[in-house]
Amino acid sequence: MARNRERNSNAVVVIGLGRFGKSLALELVESGVEVLGIDGDHRVVQGLAGRLTHVVEADATDEGAMRQLSVDEFDRAVIGIGNDLEASILTASVLLTLGVPNVWAKAISHSHARILAQIGVHHVVRPEHDMGKRVAHLVAGRMLDYIELDDGYAIAKTKAPHGLFNQPLGVSRPRSNFGVTVVGVKRSGEPITYATPDTVVQDGDLLVVAGPREKVENFCERQ
Repeated sequence: MARNRERNSNAVVVIGLGRFGKSLALELVESGVEVLGIDGDHRVVQGLAGRLTHVVEADATDEGAMRQLSVDEFDRAVIGIGNDLEASILTASVLLTLGVPNVWAKAISHSHARILAQIGVHHVVRPEHDMGKRVAHLVAGRMLDYIELDDGYAIAKTKAPHGLFNQPLGVSRPRSNFGVTVVGVKRSGEPITYATPDTVVQDGDLLVVAGPREKVENFCERQ
């Protein structure tokens, strides 16, 4: 599948096709991305036959098997193995040894995430943990949506606070006064538009704001 680099540059290996890996792989295929799915369970592989670009039964901890599948020719790989810590770490080690330039891996605990990062995995994700944090922010505050990125940076959608009503952003200066950047404005019945210094915020507007996590949280709690 990945032998022709130009034709198959839009391709991803997904290893471990449990709930997380399966959902990710199917979503990628739906988005037009070619996916090579790998799992050690024959029943899982059979269940996804015809739904992924390619799906094979193989031991992802076996470097030779991964070379036979040309995994070393892919630019991106995702390890969806969670509960089997040893298999997750060994698979990550194999992918890094093969020189895959972008390795993503699922972690189920802080220690698991730390080990993956220590051996050189480029992107470590904790789906349950991250979703729990996101929902907590939505339940506890005035945020309508919330995404926390690396290094304490966050993006949120929230109701515009009263202090910004009826004046351009260049006058209310949320970046200087609150430490956040208003990226976009959503008005009732209209699509989100990019915010500019001339954008006048009105009562009922929704704002998409970005900045340091604490600054974003504080801004969203303003009345």
